[in-house]
Amino acid sequence: MRIAGGGRGRYFWRVFRLVASLKASPLLLLLRVNAIHSWRRLLSIREQSRLLSSIITIFVLGYLVLAFELFYHGMRFVAKFPGLGAVLTERLLYTLFAFLFALLLLSNLIISYTNLFRNRETAFLLTLPLSRDTIFRWKFIESMILASWAFIFLIAPLLVAFGLVRDVPWDFYLLTAVLMSLFIILPCVLGSALAIGIGRHLDRKTFQVVLMVIAVVLLAFVAFWWKTNPVDDDLLDKRTLEALDRLLAKTRFTLFPFLPSYWLSSSLLQWAEGITSGAIFFAGVLLSHTLFFGSIAFTRFGNIFYDTASAVQSRAPGGGFQFSFLSAEKHSRKPGLLERWFDKIPHMQPDTKAIAVKDLRMFWRDTTQWGQSVMFFGLLGAYIINLRNFTHQLTSPFWIHAVAFLNLGACAFNLASVTTRFVFPQFSLEGRRLWIVGMSPMGLPRIVMTKYWLASLLSLVVTLALVTLSCYLLKMPWDDVAFFGAVVTVMTFALNGLAIGLGVLFPNVKETNPNKIVSGFGGTLCFVLSSVYIIASLALLVLGGGGFHSRSDWVITSIAAFVVLSVVIGWLPMRIGLKHLKDFEV
Repeated sequence: MRIAGGGRGRYFWRVFRLVASLKASPLLLLLRVNAIHSWRRLLSIREQSRLLSSIITIFVLGYLVLAFELFYHGMRFVAKFPGLGAVLTERLLYTLFAFLFALLLLSNLIISYTNLFRNRETAFLLTLPLSRDTIFRWKFIESMILASWAFIFLIAPLLVAFGLVRDVPWDFYLLTAVLMSLFIILPCVLGSALAIGIGRHLDRKTFQVVLMVIAVVLLAFVAFWWKTNPVDDDLLDKRTLEALDRLLAKTRFTLFPFLPSYWLSSSLLQWAEGITSGAIFFAGVLLSHTLFFGSIAFTRFGNIFYDTASAVQSRAPGGGFQFSFLSAEKHSRKPGLLERWFDKIPHMQPDTKAIAVKDLRMFWRDTTQWGQSVMFFGLLGAYIINLRNFTHQLTSPFWIHAVAFLNLGACAFNLASVTTRFVFPQFSLEGRRLWIVGMSPMGLPRIVMTKYWLASLLSLVVTLALVTLSCYLLKMPWDDVAFFGAVVTVMTFALNGLAIGLGVLFPNVKETNPNKIVSGFGGTLCFVLSSVYIIASLALLVLGGGGFHSRSDWVITSIAAFVVLSVVIGWLPMRIGLKHLKDFEV
């Protein structure tokens, strides 16, 4: 039977078949099922815990309002300088999106590797009658969303403030949303490609050694290359533009025309200035590259992903490269170097040593964990090392103490992220084996305390070293160095105590993925309380003294209040958690 209408009928029949195939597409089915599941989880959290919903809502709204006010007033202040305001604002956007691209690349690399090769859902989907391309496409979209939503959420107030200061039309915000959606695809493609390459060759000792050497070299490069050019007072008085150009010399790489961040920034800036043709050109460049590399990922990465997943799953447990001091000697009953080091610690019980050695090895074997830790503190360390390049320009005690407190806050927030991400799920990661260790002579309370002391001491080595180095490079007196060292020591033990205590009070022993454990009520509450504690502590120490005035009664009161707050935050959740273990049931 012929279709009525001839060619027009055949056209509509093809459109109908296309729509029907889209509705039956396995990828769309996965997207729809996961979207419904996420929405139902959100509704269940609101119904089960109104406290969590209220905390999240207040935290989100508070950040949006506060960040917008800071960005808006800061940009208005910069815009008041004729000729300089526009230059500084534009360079800020170029630099912001360049670093955003680098951070998105690192985030996509870590999340894609976990999502593709260390995910139970992926292993389950590989057993179903689904094509390899479909599974990779779904995990690609999921990784992109998980890696990008936080960055978009963080920079949204900045872009809105920029638009209001520049008095742009409404279509600027629509263009920004479209370009940001295209921009986040490129680092996801590159990150997934790197994740597949790392997964394919991760068991090779040479590859891991080269990878770690590259990471160290990059950090050293950032630390020693990112130097400020000193500017004398005569140059500042006579030639302001030349001085500004010298100060911003190290940001010129963000103006490289082959960077995706350059295309995005140029399109937004030219649209805000009314140069429509230039904005459309750079938007087209970004669109063409996104379509090209995105199509390659969607059509060619599926088979490579499947072969890599097969190679990852076929490896023997415990294989791969490990440093000798973190691994026991193979084919021998002799203890490894790590055990021998712990044996030298006096008055330490053998069972405590065994738990500490086990936790250290488990942490090292999970590349995503120590990789993120290195990224968190490595970037902060590179910044602190670079302080020596401009300390000669800080002559006022006010600014010296201000920079020291800002460095303390940055280190504390990094520590809060690490404790929430890695320390909080430690108790839950024991899983259903908790009943075994719970019936042992050691008992759950000693296991929890061992984890607490191990995490606190290891994190203290990093935080105390960074803060002490920061104060030393700022050429502060040794009594100030001791003060900041004591403060960061107290904050380290308090944040670890909060993470361990809440991890015991809100366990999730059914889940093996630490990312999902942290995303629950306990992990959210831990990060919010950690942030509030850090902000309150810095406010108390700054208002009580902090080098800004010398009233002894204020100093004593602020330090006492800081100590009391730290004890409440760190000791109270730990104490309640240990009491909770007496009636704990798996």
